[in-house]
Amino acid sequence: MNARPFLGWFVSPAGLVAVGLLAAMLAVFQYSVRAYIPGTLEVGGYTWANFEAMLRPLYALAFWNTVLICFETAVFTLLLAYPLAYALTRTSNSALRSFILIVSVTPLFLGEVVRTYSWMIVLGNNGFLNTLLLKLGVLDRPVQMMFTGGGVVAALVHVTMPIMVIMLAAALSHIDRNYEKAAESLGAGPIRIFMTITLPLSMPGIVAGFSTAFAWTFSAFATPQLIGGGRVSTVSTLIYQLGFSSFNFPFAASLSIIGLALSLAVIALLKKAASPLERMAGTK
Repeated sequence: MNARPFLGWFVSPAGLVAVGLLAAMLAVFQYSVRAYIPGTLEVGGYTWANFEAMLRPLYALAFWNTVLICFETAVFTLLLAYPLAYALTRTSNSALRSFILIVSVTPLFLGEVVRTYSWMIVLGNNGFLNTLLLKLGVLDRPVQMMFTGGGVVAALVHVTMPIMVIMLAAALSHIDRNYEKAAESLGAGPIRIFMTITLPLSMPGIVAGFSTAFAWTFSAFATPQLIGGGRVSTVSTLIYQLGFSSFNFPFAASLSIIGLALSLAVIALLKKAASPLERMAGTK
C-alpha cells in the first residue's frame, strides 16, 4: 500500500511551475545567443557577440551599480529590521506585538507602483521630507533626493523590510531563552548577552534575510526606474530600455542571463563568507 497516496497530486503543481520556468529560461538563453536585426522583431543567426559586448564600460557600470544598490539595501534593511524583529519576539505586551507586526508587514499589501509613487511624494524637492526640514530650519534649500542612488536605496529598504523582519523574527523566536538566563545568572550584562548569545544564534536568520533582500533587490524594476528617473542605471532598467525601447531582445536576454549568473554568484559568496560566523555560533 502506498504510504503517501496524495504525494504526486501535491507535488505536481510545483513540478508544472518548475517545467514552465525551465522552458522560459531556455527561451531566454536561446534569444541571448541570437543576432539583433535593427528595425525588426526577427532575430538573426547564432552568435556570442551579445556576451562579448558586456565588457563595455556602460554595461559594466550598470552591473556595478546594481550590486552596490543591492548590498546597501540589504545592509540598511538588516540594521532597521533587527530591532523590530527583536521587539516583536521579546515583548510581552500583545497589543504592542500586534502593532509592530502590522507596521512591519504593511508594505507587502501595497502595490509596487503605489508604494514607489508614495516615495516620490516624500523624496521630491517639494515633497514631505524637504518641506519638513526646511520648516524646521535644518535646510536652507531643498536637497536633491529624487533621481539619486540614495533615494532608490531608501525606497528599496521599505520594500524588503517585511521579509527581513519575518526571517529575523523566526530565527530569534527559536533561540532558547535559558542560554540568556544562564549568562545573566553568571553576571553577564544585557549588551554582553546580546553580543555573545543572541546575535550569534540569530545568524541563520541574518544570512537568510540578507541573501533574500539582496536577490529581491537585484530584480527590482519599478522602484529604480521611477525613483532613479533614468539617472540610476541598473541591470533591470537597462533590460527594459533595450527590450522595449530598442526592441533589441537578444541583447536584453543576454543581460538577463549574466544578471542571473551574477546574482547567484554573489549569493554563493555571501553564503560562503557567512559560514565561519555560523560555525562560530554553533548553528552549522
